[in-house]
Amino acid sequence: MHTTHPSNTDAVRGLLAALAVVVFWSGFNIVSRFGATASFTPFDIAALRFGVSGAIALPLYLRFVPRRDWPRHMVLAAVGGLGYGILVYIGFSFAPSAHAGVFVNGGIPFWTIVLMAVMTGFRIPRPTVLALLLSTAGLLMIGFESLFAASARAGEWIGDLLFLAAALCWAIFGLLMRRWQVKPQFGILGIATFSALAYLPVYLLWLPGNLAEQSAGAIALQAVYQGVIAALVAGGFYSYAVQKVGASEASMMLALVPAVTAVGAFLILGEALGLTTIVGIVVVSIGALLGALPPGALARLRGAAQRR
Repeated sequence: MHTTHPSNTDAVRGLLAALAVVVFWSGFNIVSRFGATASFTPFDIAALRFGVSGAIALPLYLRFVPRRDWPRHMVLAAVGGLGYGILVYIGFSFAPSAHAGVFVNGGIPFWTIVLMAVMTGFRIPRPTVLALLLSTAGLLMIGFESLFAASARAGEWIGDLLFLAAALCWAIFGLLMRRWQVKPQFGILGIATFSALAYLPVYLLWLPGNLAEQSAGAIALQAVYQGVIAALVAGGFYSYAVQKVGASEASMMLALVPAVTAVGAFLILGEALGLTTIVGIVVVSIGALLGALPPGALARLRGAAQRR
């Protein structure tokens, strides 16, 4: 497979975009879990995500995106919009956010690398394998108490499987964005538009909802975070990162999400950080940064050091 190496400027921009996604997704896990454990149904949260983002995107999409691009955007909406969103929201009704941190944010780089290897004959470089192993080990340390707690609910494994399926959907989305070279802004507008058009009629006619009993504040929180920040802003930044540095490198950065979430909970909420969690944060950070380096970067650094 022919691989193009990003320029230094593109690599920096892509990694900064991926870091922004890490911040947005750290909040996404908390907000989604809050909604799922309240009296929102998973279908309510999905409706707010697709309804708000679709209302914003539809007029822009119809004006700026040519019809010849619509079929590809429909496919992207099926995996990166409907598939990912619905699976995650239903998963949150079974399993806590710590599980999502491990299985979604760890699953995306895993599935991305596996799909690249299976579908294109891409031989996985050793630094990428090492980065994936480090990130996985770190994620398991961060989520250790939740994953292996004696008080775990019997149905949590269902949520874990749903999170892994959601990660697969997002990995496919990232690879297709890269392969088709879809402009990030148009791709996100298309995902929001077609997800809303496909989902909202089904939700209104057949799916269980509980929005009428929610407070205006709770609805506003979910609507703004899910419909604007998660669906449009974070999705756009991730698409941009994939275009600039590649799907494998951008996906590895998402392994930082549980680490940022844990540190944020410590600083903002005063939640304690155990030794295992601290070690996990260090390990996953090393793995994510190693995996995010452009192809051949380590070899070039070693060569420069030897020349000195």
